[in-house]
Amino acid sequence: MTAFVKRRPDAPPGFFACEAAGLRWLAVPDGVPCVRVLDVDASALTLERLHPVSPTPTEARTFGTRLAVTHAAGAAAFGAAPDGWTGTGFFGPLSNPLPMSLTGHDAWGEFYARERIGPMGERARPQLSNQARADLDTVIARCATGEYDDGSPAARLHGDLWSGNVMWTADGVVLIDPAAHGGHHETDLAMLALFGCPFPDDVIAGYEQVRPLRPGWRQRTALHQLYPLLAHVALFGSGYVGQTERALTAAIRASPGG
Repeated sequence: MTAFVKRRPDAPPGFFACEAAGLRWLAVPDGVPCVRVLDVDASALTLERLHPVSPTPTEARTFGTRLAVTHAAGAAAFGAAPDGWTGTGFFGPLSNPLPMSLTGHDAWGEFYARERIGPMGERARPQLSNQARADLDTVIARCATGEYDDGSPAARLHGDLWSGNVMWTADGVVLIDPAAHGGHHETDLAMLALFGCPFPDDVIAGYEQVRPLRPGWRQRTALHQLYPLLAHVALFGSGYVGQTERALTAAIRASPGG
């Protein structure tokens, strides 16, 4: 076995321990496998080295099926931390991770408004247009009142499931670099769609073999993409403003029933 070491001597306190806790929490029987944690300390995380291969439609369908199982393992609340973790969470690149609340809520909309798009929106707000700021306030208010809630239980989320954190190996998909927490299952699917995922229709077909998605889920994708898009505006600047503003417009049009 060979190892891969993620290292940052000045990492925020708990950064690597939180990631290790998330990987262990996500590794549920029959769910999507996670990279094996070999060692962790304040400045580094040592993982089993993965060897990527080309994705296939068959593996994409299996990935979708296993992702639904991972989600179904559940969480204590929306926003809840991985079991055994009591510190803050983190979202973003190793070079500049942003703090991510791990405060539990009974309702998804309240959690998403107060712990995700509200705080991240404040970081991104100076770069948004006046109309986008107004749209953001509208979406936050509607989330907080429960307008987008649909009764789904808190799912066990990877939380940063863009294609770069989905490793295709000879043994199937393996997950890396989570921002794990309890949330809405559509959030991980929206993150997969944000920057593209191989064979997306096969992933969804596999997912729906285990958990059929509610009508209108594609129209709600933009709502669930707001948090990572706002983070990209905050971290990387104006290049993501247009995409974020379009997502805000689409989110306002979305509803739990489609």
